[in-house]
Amino acid sequence: MSTTPPSRALTPDTPSDTGELSADDGASGWLRALGPRGRRAFAGAFGGYALDAYDYFTLPLSMVALAAYFRLDSGQTGLFTTVTLVVSAVGGAVAGVVADRIGRVKALMITVITYAVFTVACGFAPTYETLLVFRALQGLGFGGEWAVGAILVAEYASARHRGRTLGAIQSSWAVGWALAAIVYTLVFSFVGAGLAWRVMFWTGALPALLVIWMRRRVHDAPEATAQRERSPQRGSFAAIFKPGRAGAPGLLRTTVFAGLLSTGVQGGYYTLATWVPTYLKTERGLSVVGTGSYLTFLISGAFIGYLTGGHLTDRLGRRRNIWLFALLSAICVLVYANIPSGANTLLLVLGFPLGFCMSAIFSGFGSYLSELYPTAVRGTGQGFTYNTGRAVGAVFPTLVGFLADGWGVGGALVFGAVGYGLAALALLGLPETRGKELQ
Repeated sequence: MSTTPPSRALTPDTPSDTGELSADDGASGWLRALGPRGRRAFAGAFGGYALDAYDYFTLPLSMVALAAYFRLDSGQTGLFTTVTLVVSAVGGAVAGVVADRIGRVKALMITVITYAVFTVACGFAPTYETLLVFRALQGLGFGGEWAVGAILVAEYASARHRGRTLGAIQSSWAVGWALAAIVYTLVFSFVGAGLAWRVMFWTGALPALLVIWMRRRVHDAPEATAQRERSPQRGSFAAIFKPGRAGAPGLLRTTVFAGLLSTGVQGGYYTLATWVPTYLKTERGLSVVGTGSYLTFLISGAFIGYLTGGHLTDRLGRRRNIWLFALLSAICVLVYANIPSGANTLLLVLGFPLGFCMSAIFSGFGSYLSELYPTAVRGTGQGFTYNTGRAVGAVFPTLVGFLADGWGVGGALVFGAVGYGLAALALLGLPETRGKELQ
């Protein structure tokens, strides 16, 4: 039985009145404020999401080799991403309910095991159809990991630091993306393309090691657990679709607009994440190593963007941060997709702000969605809205795949800017939650 003091996540902050810096101030104050149990929860969620990203990006990075191996057109390759993301909506919604009913950590381990097993299975797929099925099943775990991990950490984090804490969790996506790019460069440099894509999927077994550690070391936030278990409505879809009445505000409006927000942001993001590697190879003529160099700038920008966005969402507020980076992301997409032929140095340089903006917009998601829902249905609400947005946003990469045959991949990428416009509009229906205590 742990003797660690309970989490302070659901109690108000008590800043010092002496004018001196408290233990929770400074560049790493947000991490110290989590406490020992909170830091272990942070490590578990960070590792789970990084490996989630790694397993996800094994497909986009292998897309050209897969298309050649199975003789696929752009529409068929785009369908891989769409199927993954659509099924992930089911996995994410279910994982949210499971997290509200059996706990955050147990649900997190289930999602990690699921996406690891089916990523490895993809490496053994004999046909396009089989690979499509395995990739869809991988989406079940992929969909649930972020929402459950974000909630686990949000319930340990103080209101004052929640944005930057969840932004740091979000930055692990860039870490996993970078790891996938490094492994891709090595594997495709030394193994023939016909086998290399299988090797990439087989390396997706790595998350199993994380689960072994999490099972022994990571626990739910005690106060949040107590609140959740006292509620008769925990894990209820009906609760998040309940309309408001006089004196009794419901969650229907929140669920609708949060779903639209998620759709816009993820539609734009997955358009770029899926098609930029193909764009660099097919329309810019870059080699495997060349593509890896360009992705280094994109991923570096993404990592710094996640951390910066986390700080800004605490300073500017959740809505202003998302508005700012929705605008900047749309501008970056339009510029990046219309760089003149031959200007590959400019393409390299602009990869950094593109990665920065399209990632900084995500930093506020973990804290914002957590603050929009009460503890008893936080997993259900966050899992449903985030992953419904992921499923509807998944249509974007497929549309780009079909449009690419006529417009070229670069021209079709512009469609991703539409998603960021939708996200900005969705914010009109949602409240600001900066500084809100979780209840």
